[in-house]
Amino acid sequence: MVNCYRRDKKFPPFCLTEAADARQLAAARDRYTGAGDEARWSRAAADVEGTYYGRLTRAEEIIAFANRIGAKKIGIATCIGLLPETRIFVKVLRAKGLESVTVLCKVGSIDKCEVGIPDAKKIKPGAHESLCNPIYQAEYLNGQGTQLNVANGLCVGHDSLFFKNSQAPVTTLITKDRVTGHNPAAALYASHFYYQRLFNNDTL
Repeated sequence: MVNCYRRDKKFPPFCLTEAADARQLAAARDRYTGAGDEARWSRAAADVEGTYYGRLTRAEEIIAFANRIGAKKIGIATCIGLLPETRIFVKVLRAKGLESVTVLCKVGSIDKCEVGIPDAKKIKPGAHESLCNPIYQAEYLNGQGTQLNVANGLCVGHDSLFFKNSQAPVTTLITKDRVTGHNPAAALYASHFYYQRLFNNDTL
């Protein structure tokens, strides 16, 4: 096990903690102190972790974190395929006294061909197929003044664009993985058998 966590073992020769630039580490540490947003979020996250570790679901942890940073208005950037889950989460937030604003990934209804995606690359060629629009999802929630944003099932890459453009801090409720029932770790756990292809030297 690593020594960074408890410091009850020895740091190995290749350990990044030992090799890291002391000034950079100090600069990072300093960002966790004081009254700035990053410091407040860090302390809130550590509080939730220490208070509820292994006791709360992720949905509950999001609410606990929101409460600790004073976020009353929660933005939800949702995948169209996870709308049922989003509707439930909205009800949960409401039950906990939090306001929510939801924006769907297909907002704007921009056909993929309009941005240079060949029709053959659509899931259903020959039909209108809207591009996911994470930039607008972020801009819309920015305009709504949300104080914490939640990504629910956004595609790989689309989530990156949403995180990049969100003004509010972002966390994730569900990471979409259709093959494993939205449990990406399952592929890693089963990599010795069912998902040995993970180690194939092929190009995706």
